[in-house]
Amino acid sequence: MKPTVVLVHGAFAESASWNGVIEKLGDVDVVAVANPLRSLDGDAAYVRDVIAGIGGPVLLVGHSYGGMVITEAAAGNDAVAGLVYVCAFAPEQGESAFALSTKFPGSTLGEALNAYPVSSGGNEFAIRSDVFRHQFAADVPAAQAAIMAATQRPVTEAALAAGLSTGVPAWKSIPSWFVFSDEDLNIPVALHRFMAERAGAKTVREVRGGSHALSVSQPGAVSEVIRDALGA
Repeated sequence: MKPTVVLVHGAFAESASWNGVIEKLGDVDVVAVANPLRSLDGDAAYVRDVIAGIGGPVLLVGHSYGGMVITEAAAGNDAVAGLVYVCAFAPEQGESAFALSTKFPGSTLGEALNAYPVSSGGNEFAIRSDVFRHQFAADVPAAQAAIMAATQRPVTEAALAAGLSTGVPAWKSIPSWFVFSDEDLNIPVALHRFMAERAGAKTVREVRGGSHALSVSQPGAVSEVIRDALGA
């Protein structure tokens, strides 16, 4: 039984950011999850619900913070056949998105953010529209990047600050594939390389000149890695 591909977007994006990848995958069974971006444990619980509803094997694909979510959701989950990290975090137990993003120099995300209080407590973050394209999607046409800025889903500070709670990260027992860009301004390329090596990735593909929004700007490269994972 071929796995269903479950696509999990990260912060400052939404499920339509996978549209190009879905088109490239053609007749592959795909579900693009609307990631709540409220808390790491809550977001992972939601993805686990989606997996349970599919009722068969899945290949989890995470972008950016979505990598945190799939790593948590896949832990101890026999339905997960593989993990694909697309410009994504692949955390160790206790590591947060915040902590990982500062492990190596190069991220300029912090200075591009606006913070807003939320009624549940704390703040949520969104990328300022005047810098969105440069920060997040520099290789995406300006008109398309403007739409992405307007439709971005903010993420809570709590979600980005939460460490991976599972004792054994899923990438230690489940095969993983990594695809990332060398001009990612959110997650430094040195961190991508470090996480891929640490995870013992089956395949590592580095896209030259790509932005953080790789699923939008380079859907062909992303879909090829997903197909590699499906064929493994």
